[in-house]
Amino acid sequence: MLPPLWEGAQMTLKLFVITLLLSIPLGLILALLRLSGIKAFDVLVNGYIWLMRGTPLMLQMLFVYFALPAVGIYFEDFTAAVVAFALNYAAYFAEIFRGGILAIGRGQYEAAKTLGMSYPQTMRRIVLPQMWKKILPPLSNETITLVKDTSLVYVLALNDLLRATRNIVQRDFNVTPFITAAAFYLIMTLILTWMFQYMEKRYAVYED
Repeated sequence: MLPPLWEGAQMTLKLFVITLLLSIPLGLILALLRLSGIKAFDVLVNGYIWLMRGTPLMLQMLFVYFALPAVGIYFEDFTAAVVAFALNYAAYFAEIFRGGILAIGRGQYEAAKTLGMSYPQTMRRIVLPQMWKKILPPLSNETITLVKDTSLVYVLALNDLLRATRNIVQRDFNVTPFITAAAFYLIMTLILTWMFQYMEKRYAVYED
């Protein structure tokens, strides 16, 4: 039972890691565009975020896989899942980043301006380093949610942890794989929880 479940867990972890690597930078770019003061960027990004957060992730996945080929854009199963997940989570991360940036006091910007820093320098050296410690709790929640949402790739027939579990249950008429799969998910979320708690404690030490 364990080898196929471990193989499915590897697919789950692969999707999780790639989604994070793509969606976090994209989310940060979206947040900065929305805060740039350029009205067109604000409207476009706000519309994108509304669309991504207002429709189910599963629907977006099915759209990327089944609808885009109608206009000549084709993706393999796993690539379609990555595209849908990255675009969806970028919208959520963008709002988290935007909230963290807005939480930085205006005095920080004024002090940076006094020192002769440009806006990009202010964001890179002053604002963004402070933003990260403010957004750790919501970022932690969203990251843990991502682990569980990876089970949605089941609809694309990808052999993730959930699909591997269901195959074994149907083959052996045994519900034990469900418990084992739950343990896999719990272990992954526990590791992430410990990582974010460690980072929060480190930032708390620096604040003291």
